Amino acid sequence: MRSIYIVLGCSLLAFASCGNSGTTTTITTTDTAKAQAKATRDPASSKLNDTGTAMLLSVVTKYYAVKDAMVSAKSADGTSAATALEHLTDSLKSFLGKDAVNGPALKPYLDTIATQCKIVAAINDASCEHQRLAFGPLSGAMYGLIKNAGLKNAHIYHEYCPMAYNEKGASWLSDEAEIHNPYFGKKMMECGEVTDSL
Repeated sequence: MRSIYIVLGCSLLAFASCGNSGTTTTITTTDTAKAQAKATRDPASSKLNDTGTAMLLSVVTKYYAVKDAMVSAKSADGTSAATALEHLTDSLKSFLGKDAVNGPALKPYLDTIATQCKIVAAINDASCEHQRLAFGPLSGAMYGLIKNAGLKNAHIYHEYCPMAYNEKGASWLSDEAEIHNPYFGKKMMECGEVTDSL
């Protein structure tokens, strides 16, 4: 009789262990599913509504076109992209004019972006060297705009080159972690590092 209780006790212990193992697997599977869902979330702003977020993302996309023109040293592309970015920036500024809370906080960044876009568009140099002088402040204002708008899950990489502007350093934004330096282009394409991601 005593051996029956021992066998029964061992069976219950084995059953309980199997039950715990299944629970652990379920928790791990659930955690993995949550992590995957988090990784695939849409970009969102903690300060702007869906319309404002969509407009901000359009501004960022057009900024990438200016950046790509600097990387490839295509001045005409830089001019047209900067002109388009200026118009999108003005539209976002107009939209934020109705937002008494966030509009005033984001306006200085938008003003700087628009001003630097005008400078880039007004310069026509084959090497983009002079356009790149305005691209630095433009990039700084873009980063400030995005950070202050609370944009997340946008896969935006803030990258930095310590050698830009005669070793004073300068930053830019990219939609990929791989470095394509807009300040040097083909001369030093891979000079830089990722310092933040949004």
